[in-house]
Amino acid sequence: MIDLRIRVDPFPVVEPLVVRLRDQADDPGPNDAVLIGREGARREYEFQGFSLALHAADDLKLDNDVIIIVPGQTSARRLIRADSQHNTLLVTEQCDQFCLMCSQPPKKQHVDLFSELGTAASLAPFNAYIGLSGGEPLLHKRKLFAMLLSLSKTRPDLKFHILSNGQHFGEEDIDTLQEIGIERILWGIPLYSANADDHDVIVKKTGAFDRLLASFSVLFEAGAAIELRTVVMQQNYDMLPALAGFVGTALPFVERWAIMQLENIGFGRMNWDSSFKDTSTDFGSVARAINIATARSVPVQLYNFPLCSVPERYRHLAPASIADWKNRQEPFCTNCSLGQRCGGFFEWYDHKKGFRGLGPI
Repeated sequence: MIDLRIRVDPFPVVEPLVVRLRDQADDPGPNDAVLIGREGARREYEFQGFSLALHAADDLKLDNDVIIIVPGQTSARRLIRADSQHNTLLVTEQCDQFCLMCSQPPKKQHVDLFSELGTAASLAPFNAYIGLSGGEPLLHKRKLFAMLLSLSKTRPDLKFHILSNGQHFGEEDIDTLQEIGIERILWGIPLYSANADDHDVIVKKTGAFDRLLASFSVLFEAGAAIELRTVVMQQNYDMLPALAGFVGTALPFVERWAIMQLENIGFGRMNWDSSFKDTSTDFGSVARAINIATARSVPVQLYNFPLCSVPERYRHLAPASIADWKNRQEPFCTNCSLGQRCGGFFEWYDHKKGFRGLGPI
């Protein structure tokens, strides 16, 4: 597991500070800290006339990484890792749904870091693809859109994958979405059943299904790209073929349909015994859903599925989807011929309670 935090010596800040680390720079910008010395795990940077000291493993590459230093904290958070394709900025921990499988259970308080997150994104490498997540980012829609609008002007090369529950889009947002650039954002939005009552029970919000369909209409009118996301659970497993039919009929405009395995953390861990569906021993409903969606020209991908849990004919649909900072392999993966392209497992996966039909391919 990749550590997203780096120990930092006390530094004189009274507000959160965003810094880009540079091994060398002839003309450093106002947010650039330039390396001036290394001794063991300690790295010293010059930042606006101050000495900034970090402690990291000797082989850890930090050049062009973007970090945030928060007053009173002894570690800096790596917001942007220059050599990674898996950078996600946490916009808020607030949410208006309490999904059974949520990996990031909502909190009541909100720490507003839109200014700092916008700065971090502006310092990202050229053509970076950045995730924005929560909680529910659109609970703070005006600030989110303002940040994206600003970045569309200063960094038009950036693209974003934004996870949202899809409860907060309105007709008034269409012009803004188009001004930001519909080609620059992929909206990851969940749908768990074609039946409103079943979907609402899973997300624990009455009326969520109907509100979601209204938001889909707005996004479709704006021309936005949508990644539909469905977590496979005991609660919706038998309904997946019907959901595939619904998607093919009512939502054929989606960019792709991501069918996802459950993540064993947060509410997902709390509800694991009653929610996890072992698709390594029973893939039937997933297979039927894929076949129906494919017949209706809906692109399908399988996220968080180890390749050995998927029948051979469907393995091409299972990319290495688990972010590098929370990914690991099981001991039996060592001898697998497909190990190089398999997504593996979440760091917090518990094999004793997980898939029963696994093994090296």
